[in-house]
Amino acid sequence: MRLISRLLTVIVAVILAWFVLVLFGGVPKLFSNPATPPGYVGYLTRGALVGQAHFYGLQTGPTSSGLGWLLDVINVSVTPYTYTEEFAGENSVLSADSLKIAFRVHIVWRLLPDKVKEFIERYSTLRPNDGPDRIVEVAYANFIREPLRTYARDEVQKYKGLAIKDNITPIGEAILRRIKELTENTPFEVRSVVVGNIQYPSEVADAVSRKLAAAEELERKATEIEITAREKDKRIIEAEGIARATEIISQRLTSAYLQYEAIKAQRDMINSNNHTTIYIPVGPMGVPLVGNLEIGHAATPASAPAK
Repeated sequence: MRLISRLLTVIVAVILAWFVLVLFGGVPKLFSNPATPPGYVGYLTRGALVGQAHFYGLQTGPTSSGLGWLLDVINVSVTPYTYTEEFAGENSVLSADSLKIAFRVHIVWRLLPDKVKEFIERYSTLRPNDGPDRIVEVAYANFIREPLRTYARDEVQKYKGLAIKDNITPIGEAILRRIKELTENTPFEVRSVVVGNIQYPSEVADAVSRKLAAAEELERKATEIEITAREKDKRIIEAEGIARATEIISQRLTSAYLQYEAIKAQRDMINSNNHTTIYIPVGPMGVPLVGNLEIGHAATPASAPAK
């Protein structure tokens, strides 16, 4: 009798639970086929009419578990996420020389597929109706965001303001190294950290612009001076060449040389079949005289011989 009584009690409890599930829309959940889309890993649980649900297994999408009793799934994306941390306004960072610098840090990361169980059980904060992206976003905010911002501030503050732009890559590499040390042996895989969009205070930017403009103007003037100097050297060289040529010519144009050239010219004209040039002999042997002639001055009368 006791066995029959207990059996009836169990049957009644099951029937009551059934009606409760019907009233609250839970009947379709008794048997389900949870699916996981591509790019996601599903964290499967099996519930119970009385008591708590427990872990059932992982499934990598695209797939489904097959029809099962009280099965449910939490799908988590394992594709890379890109988040941006802004350091501007009140969150700007002072450089080593006390300049207020605004910038951004971009981080690319994802969850490791084989560590989704650890992620769900140790790092996620699940709330009703949370979607896959929301689950990951909350975990990032709880575990990565503040350390990342701290590392970024630390690394930027090591440099003087105007040197930060020239050291963006080393700064990003230092932040990446530190964040990887933080996430080692966790479900988080950080792939890259990039620092960008460096902005200086307006007065500093204006001063830099003026300095660059002045440097460009000085460079232009230096170029003009160089061109002028080269032109000067060119003219000096040309003048020296002319002077040297004149000197050489004046040394070679002797009376004997000119008479020789005149004799050659007369000979060439005599041998020519067509010429109208007439030479008047004015010197010994019919050769033109070469020298300085004083034309237009009266000859000085000779002194009368004394008696």
